[in-house]
Amino acid sequence: MKAIWKEAKAAIKLRVPSHSFRMWIEPLRLSTFDNNCLTLASPNFFSKKRVIDHYGDLIATELSKVAGRSCRYLVEVSATKALPKNKTNEDFQLSLPNMNVRPHTGRFLRKDFTFDHFVVGGSNDFAYSASLSLASRKNGLQNTLFLLSRTGMGKSHLSQAIGNYILSEHPTDRVYYTTAEDFSNEMVHAYRNDAINSFKGKYRNQCDVLLLEDVHHLSGKERTQIELSLTLDTLFESNKKIIFSSCYLPADIPKLNDKLRSRLSCSLISNIEPPEFKTRVRILQKKANLNKCNIPEDIIHYLAGELTDDVRQLESGLIGVTAKSSLLGLPVDLGLAESVVKNIARSRKNITIDAIKKIVCKYYSISVKEIVSSSRKQSIVRPRQIAMYLSRRYTDAPLQAIGKSFNRYHATALHSINAVERVLKENGPVQKQVELLCQKLESGKY
Repeated sequence: MKAIWKEAKAAIKLRVPSHSFRMWIEPLRLSTFDNNCLTLASPNFFSKKRVIDHYGDLIATELSKVAGRSCRYLVEVSATKALPKNKTNEDFQLSLPNMNVRPHTGRFLRKDFTFDHFVVGGSNDFAYSASLSLASRKNGLQNTLFLLSRTGMGKSHLSQAIGNYILSEHPTDRVYYTTAEDFSNEMVHAYRNDAINSFKGKYRNQCDVLLLEDVHHLSGKERTQIELSLTLDTLFESNKKIIFSSCYLPADIPKLNDKLRSRLSCSLISNIEPPEFKTRVRILQKKANLNKCNIPEDIIHYLAGELTDDVRQLESGLIGVTAKSSLLGLPVDLGLAESVVKNIARSRKNITIDAIKKIVCKYYSISVKEIVSSSRKQSIVRPRQIAMYLSRRYTDAPLQAIGKSFNRYHATALHSINAVERVLKENGPVQKQVELLCQKLESGKY
């Protein structure tokens, strides 16, 4: 039977992408054969589920072809590690408790941000595989990962899934989950309180896995960049695992020192694209099941067809439909779904950079000529930054195109976008101005 499985694996290898074969099929081992049924050993529960869901039919087909008759198979999690007394493999496969997980330091990990809850499709398959490989330690050479995507595509989910997986499989590992902004604020606080040695020791000597989100927020923070570079040097040399996430490639982040940029660029960069229609359908179905929502299939397909921006928009649509149905006592039908989508979906095809320029200039009483000029007057700079921010938010134009449209380099465009994002967190007058401009754009009244 070993020969049959070996030949079947060789046939499967020709029919799936090489990285998928190495990740999911290669680790499978023939365990037993009884009553015309092969038992294949999988290294963990997540791998088992992935194999059954995505390659089950293919494995069955190839086994039957090689054997010359119908051949059944089972996939079981192999017991490859010594377990504490009175413990079984099942004890290590229990779902996380009904609470968010607190790693050794930093922010909480969401209990629902696991690999099992992540919907995999063509837009994120490589990022998912790379994340699970790093977490399960299948590839000893891969210790750093850079998750790249626009906001709302799932990079935070994958980052936290790595942390949750490692904590479930290796509870003694010290997992630190934080954002670049929190790291910077913590460092400043340490300097001000004469605790910088404690800060350095925590990250350099007491950390096994570092999950660092939104590294693009380090732009321009020279002292933080130097400290982080030194910390990363220590972690790299100690063979620790580091996961970065960002909306931008390391090369596109302005005001980043060469050493840190080099460190980030050395990571395995995994891009996450917007989900295609079939993946959006599966995301809605998964979230509806997790939240015990009974949504008709035609409504699921309608939402997936209309809400195309990102995963958060899909979640908003699902929550809106179920909440409106529950609060008003209305059935979940197409009319209800349309009323919800009307308030969420944006008419991107009608929103262009030129349209954004005109509406911003009209609001701030300046001319289009002024907004693209070299003027550094605050009365011109702030509207220009807001226009760039809205261009990034409402169009698919790359940074280079946005910058060029305002006679600026892409690095300046990114700096402007980050500046507006920081101001928006202050919940001040600029936030209200941006909200009003967003309403005008989304209503089409411009």
